[in-house]
Amino acid sequence: MIECGVWWALPLPVEPRYLDLLDPLEQDRYHAYRQEIDRRRFLTGRVLAKTVVGEFLGRPPEAMKFDATCEDCGKPHGRPRIAGARFSISHSGDRIGLAVTTDTPVGLDVETTGRGADDSLISYSLNETEQADLAGLAGEERVQAFFRYWTRKEALMKATGRGLKIPLTSMTLSGPGEPARLVASADAALRPETTRLADLEPGEGYRAAIAVLTADEIKVTERRWDAPA
Repeated sequence: MIECGVWWALPLPVEPRYLDLLDPLEQDRYHAYRQEIDRRRFLTGRVLAKTVVGEFLGRPPEAMKFDATCEDCGKPHGRPRIAGARFSISHSGDRIGLAVTTDTPVGLDVETTGRGADDSLISYSLNETEQADLAGLAGEERVQAFFRYWTRKEALMKATGRGLKIPLTSMTLSGPGEPARLVASADAALRPETTRLADLEPGEGYRAAIAVLTADEIKVTERRWDAPA
């Protein structure tokens, strides 16, 4: 049994005690965002990860230094990593999430469902089998079903570390009303027998999923995170 912890947070205020936890490269990324909410989401994700993963590794947040080197171009905008733990950060709207495992690849995705799902987005992300599952749905039910698919697929891509190099339509998932499961994959990075999925509960107006690359069963625990006073 693989244990996976998921923490949900709201955007932190921009305060020196949080900004001081960012290293110089993270400071650069923080200031590169134009919108305040984007800066706050980035800041919260890093503070959340440094606090939770730091506790997991027995280190204070200020001692945590992530490696975010992009595996393709070498620039510091890749997914953050650190020896001794696997983790994934995701954010949308006012939800920032963190998933952590010991040494098993993990991916987390959260999305606000308020933006809807038009036909072009559906055809881009769902294959014919999955589109057929949405054919009889309308309105809010259709939107919710689509984002079940979307978050599951995004979580899978994040778990592999390959992102959009894996076409979304190359994966076939169980229907939105069924337990989350990878049914088939045309990409060698994902195999049903070594992939586990679970839907999460980030709150009203959001959908989220976690993917773990393992043949073992997973146990997922969700918690709310509040920054230390």
